[in-house]
Amino acid sequence: MVKLETTSSDAQTKHEGAGQDRPGERATGEREGQAKPAPERTGRLSADDWAQAALDLIAEQGVAAVAVEPLARRLGVTKGSFYWHFPSRDALLVAALERWEKVEQETVFGQLEPISDPRERLRALFTLVAHEFKSHVIYSELLKALDHPAVQPVIGRVSERRLEYLTASFRQAGLSRTDAQHRARLLYAAYVGFLQLNLQLHQARMQHDEFEAYVEHMMATLIPSA
Repeated sequence: MVKLETTSSDAQTKHEGAGQDRPGERATGEREGQAKPAPERTGRLSADDWAQAALDLIAEQGVAAVAVEPLARRLGVTKGSFYWHFPSRDALLVAALERWEKVEQETVFGQLEPISDPRERLRALFTLVAHEFKSHVIYSELLKALDHPAVQPVIGRVSERRLEYLTASFRQAGLSRTDAQHRARLLYAAYVGFLQLNLQLHQARMQHDEFEAYVEHMMATLIPSA
């Protein structure tokens, strides 16, 4: 989960400390105006470079903004570079979403795997998810585009994986199967609702101390005591 959530590819961006943007402290700079085109470059781009650029554009302007020409301008290359790797814009979008899904799987769940105590693992999950931003923005934009045939399957897999992980963690923390499922749904609904309040309804952003107190309250409320 994780979104929710740390990687050299910059697919997810952490924000730590006061004055930096979090899900409760909405960043606006990325969404103001068009990004400047990159200077012309001579080195060949990889398919991952194009996929990451597409994810960056999704975070800034949404799924509908992904197109070959503006991405080529951002990357400082011609459209020929794109068609070397992808037959179509839809193929690029699929690759970008697969990259986002893979990065979450490896960086979020991968970081938590060594933590044996389920309560400490849940605390680490809350902390990790709370202090990153970009993956949440991408997820929020994807929720707006669920009618797109490339988006719905990815969101379905990611949401199912997150809920299964939460349910298993709550089970390991001592809850019954039914209670663990309910707790997982409650937590995930709170997560999605918080994103909608901040990224779609543009609720006034929480200050650093207020946001940290909110995260602590969520952990105290939802993580079972020993």
